Amino acid sequence: MSLRSVNPADGALIREWPEHSDDDVERLLTQAAAAVADWARTDFSTRASLLRGAASALRNDADTLARLMATEMGKPLPQGRAEAEKCAWVCDWYAREAEGFLSPEPAVMEGGDAFVAFRPLGLVLAVMPWNFPLWQVYRFAAPALMAGNGGLLKHAPSVQGCAEWMENAFRQAGAPDGLFTNLRISHERTEPVLRDPRVAAVTLTGSTRAGRAVAAIAGEELKKSVLELGGSDPYVVLEDADLESAAETCVTSRLINGGQSCIAAKRFIVVADVAERFTELVLERMREKVPGDPLGGSDPDLGPLARTDLRDTLHDQVTRTVTAGARLLLGGEIPEREGAWYPPTVLADVPEGSPAHLEETFGPAAAILHARDEDDAVRLANASPYGLGAAVFTADRKRGERIAVERLHAGCCFVNDFVRSDPRLPFGGIKHSGYGRELAAFGIREFVNVKSVFVKK
Repeated sequence: MSLRSVNPADGALIREWPEHSDDDVERLLTQAAAAVADWARTDFSTRASLLRGAASALRNDADTLARLMATEMGKPLPQGRAEAEKCAWVCDWYAREAEGFLSPEPAVMEGGDAFVAFRPLGLVLAVMPWNFPLWQVYRFAAPALMAGNGGLLKHAPSVQGCAEWMENAFRQAGAPDGLFTNLRISHERTEPVLRDPRVAAVTLTGSTRAGRAVAAIAGEELKKSVLELGGSDPYVVLEDADLESAAETCVTSRLINGGQSCIAAKRFIVVADVAERFTELVLERMREKVPGDPLGGSDPDLGPLARTDLRDTLHDQVTRTVTAGARLLLGGEIPEREGAWYPPTVLADVPEGSPAHLEETFGPAAAILHARDEDDAVRLANASPYGLGAAVFTADRKRGERIAVERLHAGCCFVNDFVRSDPRLPFGGIKHSGYGRELAAFGIREFVNVKSVFVKK
């Protein structure tokens, strides 16, 4: 069996990657277990040196990586370079901050000295998706390695070129053989690896369905899991919002990575008093966005979607939403060309309970819903199985902060800006968007043993 990388712009086969055999997997697990046992005993300066080397490799190879992402999953070159730089940033940031996050914390107790220590768990299996083929990996790997853990990467089949580059780059930066290992296996062969006693924990970024499957296995094995799953992020636009800025921000967020982001704005929920003007502004901006060759020199706003089956799923959601009563204002038709292309699409008057309201739409399709007032807008925003990100737009900063803190049901809530992941903030969701947190101090402490220590006087 093999894993296939296919260019989504034209459907051409890039490369086939032979899967690791069962014997290969056993050999790699044995090597990884030995490597992480030694790595757990290293000091923070040694770990930081590795992470800084990884950051240098990302910056030095940014152009190569951008071209690799463009061909494997359709990301335009400037966005690919930006992704490489963001990964370098998270490596540098954890290299600097990790020791402080994991320093022992004293506790006051009678009769002795007490403190809390943070010790590595061991090998962490990372099941990662294709949409941010570098960033999704480094935001797990940087804190995990700085905490003294090792990483087993089970990456998406279509981005094996990126996976191979990362494994080689860590090794060249000084990682012992096996500390960061790319396992070329299919989804169906992931379960035995997760159940292996040498694997201590698992982190997954992907669909809710995949999250349920991994969580069930991890639960049976009593292994720690962190799940970052899908999202249908609502962006609430209130009557006092700066509509020009709100429309620009909503469209920018909707089209990040061609709309293939868990935290892209997916539902624009606008108060009825300003709905008509807001819709006009969104439509103007979406009309300006033209898909283009991700490897071309024109710097397109978006490339093709990553696969034709994903494009077809999006088109089906758009079609069913129109059938449910939405108005199709822009796009919504599959172009007659090779590849996984889909145009910027705008759906207005989206009915509550329709596919574009309840399902995650992964692509450049904006859904505009009308609300009577703030209470109704918040109700519509929260009437979703997902809870990853949310945003609210208002001229009243305190009003926005109150809604973000107290009313919106999501793990990440922004006011007058689009939701994004950042090393300085914990990232993750609630409800069907998963559990646990990545990034910041919370992320690095997910995969450690929080150990209480008491020494009697």
